[in-house]
Amino acid sequence: MDKAAQGRTADDRTADDRAAGEPVPVRRTVDQGTARLLPDVDRPRAWLLTVDDAPQSYVDLGDPAHLEFEYVRRIAHVLDCAAAPDTPLDVLHLGGGAMTLPRYLAAARPGSRQEVVDADRALLGLVAEHLPLPPGGGIVVRAEDALTALRGRPPAAADVLVADVFGGSRVPAHLTTLAYARAAARALRPGGVYVANLADAAPFGFLRSQLAGFRTVFGEDPGRLCLIAEPAVLRGRRFGNTVLAASRAGLPVERLARLAAGDPFPARVVHGAALERLTGNARPVQESEAAASPEPPEGSFTVG
Repeated sequence: MDKAAQGRTADDRTADDRAAGEPVPVRRTVDQGTARLLPDVDRPRAWLLTVDDAPQSYVDLGDPAHLEFEYVRRIAHVLDCAAAPDTPLDVLHLGGGAMTLPRYLAAARPGSRQEVVDADRALLGLVAEHLPLPPGGGIVVRAEDALTALRGRPPAAADVLVADVFGGSRVPAHLTTLAYARAAARALRPGGVYVANLADAAPFGFLRSQLAGFRTVFGEDPGRLCLIAEPAVLRGRRFGNTVLAASRAGLPVERLARLAAGDPFPARVVHGAALERLTGNARPVQESEAAASPEPPEGSFTVG
């Protein structure tokens, strides 16, 4: 190392690296903890967002169709099946992260109108500064609580509602209730689709209560509700993400099953009688008994 380099601080070197176009990690305190943006050495414009070392988002600014996380690909399958290809959608996203899915939809369905709601104002600022959205993409971002946003929006205004809201590694308690499920359904048009990222492990007490709540709201007809997850999670071998989808108009479960089976990490689509067996005698969560989703076991989602 030359003498000039020896005299520079870490901040100086970071500034020099940025000036030279070299991606460098970013660390910042946000409302929900400590956020980090970590560049992917294998993809020159790709970044991993973590909050308190829990992975929150992965985004490739040069290729918005690249979806690194398995559960995000499964949500994207639901989005792909929500309407005919290239048809624009009106979408409300609860939870923004690094805006992976809004970027994906803007590229896959030009002309879509998307609103992203996230309660963490500081995190939104970090993402806007370092991973700005492309101009003219039809994406509006607001700092707002998810349930407050749902209750304040006009009814039947969205084709799709995507829920990926975590306080740290847990779904907040007020987004686990029957009242929340009703507010979500109210926001959707008659043929609209709800899709959510949830996480649990056997015996699936939390997941079963969510299935019971959305079954109560969206109806018990087969095909209105399904769950997409890796077989290892469904068999109770590990804690992991599951994707819940619901629609009063019915879901294309056969197509979803084909798409999920073709993933690099294949997943199963559980619906009909199998979903009824999984739900069992679980009851929807009332507001008086609401609790956040389970704390992941140590090491479940952390990165170094």
